[in-house]
Amino acid sequence: MSWLSRGRSRLTSFIARRETPDNLWTKCRSCGAMLYTREFEAALSVCSECGHHERIGAAARFAQVFDDGAFERVPVKQPVDDPLKFRDSKKYPDRLKAARSATGENDAMVVGKGRIGGRAAVVAVQDFAFMGGSMGIGVGAAFVTAAHAAIAMRAPFIIFTAAGGARMQEGILSLMQMPASTVAIAELRDAGLPYIVVLTDPTTGGVTASYAMLGDVQLAEPGALIAFAGARVIESTIREKLPEGFQRAEYLLAHGMVDAVVKRQDMAATLGRLIGLLAPAAG
Repeated sequence: MSWLSRGRSRLTSFIARRETPDNLWTKCRSCGAMLYTREFEAALSVCSECGHHERIGAAARFAQVFDDGAFERVPVKQPVDDPLKFRDSKKYPDRLKAARSATGENDAMVVGKGRIGGRAAVVAVQDFAFMGGSMGIGVGAAFVTAAHAAIAMRAPFIIFTAAGGARMQEGILSLMQMPASTVAIAELRDAGLPYIVVLTDPTTGGVTASYAMLGDVQLAEPGALIAFAGARVIESTIREKLPEGFQRAEYLLAHGMVDAVVKRQDMAATLGRLIGLLAPAAG
């Protein structure tokens, strides 16, 4: 190859790199494959190489599960932002401001209503991108609001969980959301309405210890981490090596803790069938 050809090749490569958008490719967090972003999103953010289900936010989740992606937001009354005036390396209001700027949401749980399989449903989604999906008074308020909306509509309540646990910046107030959500679930049961949980990656801590494990039907996405305490904490406590795949959705299915592991492309159809069986009169 002549020096002119080599120079032209390098120049073309340089220009191509400069003109390539930063979001043209997405790297799979599981296998490292480089995926064309447009195709990756068309596949519902599931890796075509290894099947890894990437974490997604509320807007994408609603678009995937509601019929034709049509839904209406259910407003949630916003509680006081910083009831304990908490500060660690940053002020809590600053952390909230950063999370709201990054996600466009007020808190880690968003509620929507629409139709799934032609039947009315209320869906709540936790977004791990908002402070690790942590459960605070805002999440508790959203959960109770969603349950009451389902009761008012005589519709099932479906929740997609994703959380690192309770929000430490709210102390005991975050832990109080565990009994609050349990009472809301009891109200759904008294009304004869189904409560369906879809466990996504990751669902841990106080969320697992409360509303994430109280569903009439427990579904999970493939490979989702579902736990209360971390594997290393358990291993150091019992001084034993844990089994392969421990705390993953497939392991929990094999041991009776979830009812089914459902791929994302099958989720809307599966939820539609469940609503038809459990709430045939819904909307």
